Amino acid sequence: MGTGPGSGPWGQLFLRSLLFLLLAGAPAPRLASGQLRYAVPEELEHGAFVANLGEDLGLDVSTLSARRFRIVSRAGARQHLEVNLENGILFVNERIDREEVCEARGTCLLHLQLLVESPLELYRVEVEVLDINDHAPTFPWQEYVLEVAESAVLGARFPLESAQDPDVGTNSVHTYRLSPNGFFSLEVQTRSDTSKFAELVLERALDREQQRVHRVLLTALDGGVPERSGTAHILVTVLDANDNVPAFDQPSYGVSLPEDAPAGTLVIQLNATDLDEGPNGEIEYSFSGHAPPHVRELFHIEPRSGQVLLKGSLDYERASLHELYVQAKDRGPSAVAVHCRVLVHLLDVNDNAPEVTLTSVSTPVLEDAPPGTVIAVISVLDRDSGDNGRVSCEVGPDVPFELRSSFRNYYTLVTTQALDREVVPEYNVSITARDMGSPALLTRSTLTVPVSDVNDNAPHFLQPSYSVYVMENNAPGASICSVSALDPDCQQNAYLSYSIADGHIHGMPVGTYVSINSDSGHMYALRSLDYEQIRSFQIEVQAQDAGFPPLSANVTVHIFVLDQNDNAPVIVSPMPRNGSVATELVPRSARPGYLVGTVSAVDADAGLNSRLSYQLLQATDFTLFSVAPDTGELRTLRSFLEQDATQQRLVVQVRDGGQPALSATVSLLLSVVETMPQTLSDFSEFSLPPEASSSSPLTLYLLVSLGSISFTFLLAILILTAIRCRREQRSCQGDSCSPPCCHCCPGSRPSSDGLKTSNLMVQPSAGTTAATCLDVPGGGPPGYCYKVCLGPESAQSDFMFLKPCSPPRNNEKDPGKLSRPGQHLQVSKQVTLCRVCPAAAPGAGPSPASIAHAPSSGTQAWLLCRTGLHRRVGSGVFGVGF
Repeated sequence: MGTGPGSGPWGQLFLRSLLFLLLAGAPAPRLASGQLRYAVPEELEHGAFVANLGEDLGLDVSTLSARRFRIVSRAGARQHLEVNLENGILFVNERIDREEVCEARGTCLLHLQLLVESPLELYRVEVEVLDINDHAPTFPWQEYVLEVAESAVLGARFPLESAQDPDVGTNSVHTYRLSPNGFFSLEVQTRSDTSKFAELVLERALDREQQRVHRVLLTALDGGVPERSGTAHILVTVLDANDNVPAFDQPSYGVSLPEDAPAGTLVIQLNATDLDEGPNGEIEYSFSGHAPPHVRELFHIEPRSGQVLLKGSLDYERASLHELYVQAKDRGPSAVAVHCRVLVHLLDVNDNAPEVTLTSVSTPVLEDAPPGTVIAVISVLDRDSGDNGRVSCEVGPDVPFELRSSFRNYYTLVTTQALDREVVPEYNVSITARDMGSPALLTRSTLTVPVSDVNDNAPHFLQPSYSVYVMENNAPGASICSVSALDPDCQQNAYLSYSIADGHIHGMPVGTYVSINSDSGHMYALRSLDYEQIRSFQIEVQAQDAGFPPLSANVTVHIFVLDQNDNAPVIVSPMPRNGSVATELVPRSARPGYLVGTVSAVDADAGLNSRLSYQLLQATDFTLFSVAPDTGELRTLRSFLEQDATQQRLVVQVRDGGQPALSATVSLLLSVVETMPQTLSDFSEFSLPPEASSSSPLTLYLLVSLGSISFTFLLAILILTAIRCRREQRSCQGDSCSPPCCHCCPGSRPSSDGLKTSNLMVQPSAGTTAATCLDVPGGGPPGYCYKVCLGPESAQSDFMFLKPCSPPRNNEKDPGKLSRPGQHLQVSKQVTLCRVCPAAAPGAGPSPASIAHAPSSGTQAWLLCRTGLHRRVGSGVFGVGF
């Protein structure tokens, strides 16, 4: 045996396929009803070429895999063909047996639905499976017995069993051939379905006595290339004469039957007659030998009555026509069977509901998908025919989807409007397929379409703004509040992170004051807050999602610092000097209610914590003085008596209204005197207005600023004055204290005439020495008037700036404006160092101490000073004691 391509069954199959392709030509695409059609022979091996779909459909072969080019088939169906995604070639996936796939139908078509995505496109391709001659004709039996009466006339015909060939067309049974014999010939007949059957024709009279049995070989041949054949042995038994055969009313019968007819339904009543009598006239009915097996399963014939009854279940969709071959034979010897044909036409009944198949589903769908986006490709199929097989498809109401018909029984599910996952995260789309039968049958299928989230919603805080109240002196790192925001999106688009916007609080970055947990939104104070330094501030908190691009929202957080009573009252008046107690003089003649002074204090706290109350904590005599609890005014309760001590020691307590309350005390030493000297009291120098005790820290800041400026100014004056006095001292030493140079020498006192020539008026003041006008004669500087204010019990004196007594200069238009009688230049809180002439006698007592000549550009000024500084009230002259 050879091992070439032609050896063995597969080699023969290959040769037959090759011969077929050479004769029929290579399969070429044909456009049938708007679709491609190919032809391929059956029984090709796996991988056999069918067609180049990529080229015929005009598709880019390099993108087939990315676009998921594939054949869509129903669930459970065998995949006979497949597409190579690398070159777009349609090839045989598994062996195709035409007789198995299409049973006995004339044309065998494989309907392919080709789907390609991005964009979604659908193609329909039909592949016709061409029959090859792979089956030989076969007879039901290998040996067939035919009984023929010897009285049979010449030309009598005897139908023979037909051979069956699963192949179709020219590959099916083409003709019959009878082996050579001297009695019978063969005549081939053609049925209405073009099938062939043979009849044995008697050509020579039979003589049972000469030959009882005749053996012939019947051969069935098909028309394929190469030709195939099948044989059966026919044993012709010659019987004694039964010269009448049954006869049917008509050679063919037709009947219609609904496909849902139940078992036992009468299909037809057959009737055949036989002119013979007795057993030769009794007829029996049966299926002929070449009735197919499925007919025997569906129908039953009553042998004696000739009734054809329904035995099995009919299905119009499987076969709409059944052909029954019935024979009638009498019971006599040498009975001859006669045949008739019964055609059973089935009537379609709407017994198949439509089938809905989701061919391709593109889910989930983005919520920002534009209207018209394809969600799924849906195919519907109804196995019924006519109106029973016409199907309409629709979707349920209240969904943003619709069905669009692309091909017959193919629909695409598309969106009709914009989707919003935050409103509806998932749709259950009900698809209803309904046929046109009566009654109509329908099928409902539910497609779940989840909506994929898009970052289209910015976070939003639960409150438009937050107000947080934090007690001062809080612990650093303690949680002060929590902010919360929501994002309607989901997954990553809803993950929020919190942060604090850049900014400054009192010149410091906001990050040095507070921090925030980026995940939870909890805010923490990074430092201890002080109400007296910062009472409130605001920050911007941002919540940002993790989507792309990220979206954010801001909210303002107002943080208010609550006051604690952490500052004790501070007494600002009276202030003790040099570390001693504050002193004050009280006239003995003071009446009840006399205002001795006011104790003033401030508290850096606020509210109740800064509300101050005053009380007399200790006193030498509690019946003599009282303190107003609200204003701190110290007043006498009664008049002084002779036995009252001349020095009264008081302790005043200032208490705030906090819980717990804080306090401060001040000690006062009051001296009871007969007459009041012109001294600066500890109360008056540092007295504050009543409202200062409850003022804000701004008052304290202003006081400190003013004090610093005043101190700087006074220090500058002291330095300048010291420099000028030093220069004058050097000048006096060089001139031996001549009158023009130093006017503080005893010998240089002017005469009374000089005083009379002064143009300044003398205004005596009670308790002081009279004003003296001094004029220096002899070409010295013009006369000046000096006002000397001396107290009776004090070595202190006042000083004044005075204008010169000289006549006006030429460039002065109005001398009266420069100096008028009784005009004084007042000095407010100025400290001036005066130089004392060396010639002055020490300890001169209450007499004027010295006169310092301090010329200046413009108007010259002279100062009369003594050690010590005090203020007189009522005379219009203000002095500063030192």
